[in-house]
Amino acid sequence: MTVKIAVLVSGRGSNLQAIMDSIEKGYIKNATINVVISNKANAYALERARNHGIDAVFLDPGKYDRDEYDRAILNVLNQYETDLLLLAGYFRLLGNKIIKAYRNRIMNIHPSLLPAFKGLHAQKQAFEYGVKVAGCTVHFVDEGLDSGPIILQKCVPVLTGDTEEILTARILEQEHVIYPEAVRLFTEGKLKIEGRNVVTGI
Repeated sequence: MTVKIAVLVSGRGSNLQAIMDSIEKGYIKNATINVVISNKANAYALERARNHGIDAVFLDPGKYDRDEYDRAILNVLNQYETDLLLLAGYFRLLGNKIIKAYRNRIMNIHPSLLPAFKGLHAQKQAFEYGVKVAGCTVHFVDEGLDSGPIILQKCVPVLTGDTEEILTARILEQEHVIYPEAVRLFTEGKLKIEGRNVVTGI
């Protein structure tokens, strides 16, 4: 069975690109990205999707109230018979309707070692705090902010002479590794949620 994936984006879509490449190279098998949805008309991620023959949809949040916007997203997800929803640089909180409809089938990538440094500008938060190890996390999405069960994490050292920009770039490199890996595990049925713990490789 082919896992049908939808991706929500707001920006340039480098993690989207990493996942598209992993599917095309056969690292992620039995999966297809059917649609990419953005809340930003000029998001470069939409162009990336079109370049790969994937339907790209802009939903203007200015035309809806919050509940209506969630319903509009759900309508698109249903239209494309979505099995797995990925957030890849999507800068809006999902409403409970979407989370309920896709419970344990929504993934997000976050540029910190959760539960540390939730929310926006996580790399800046980590850098300014003075941590010696930063990183990134793939997690399932629940009703909280970056609070869902953790699937995979990758540590990234903070080196002498680093700037926030250098650290951000080093973290992003690892995001491009662990996000496709988490998607692969899902599509192969190798993720099992036990309370807050996600067991991999089952």
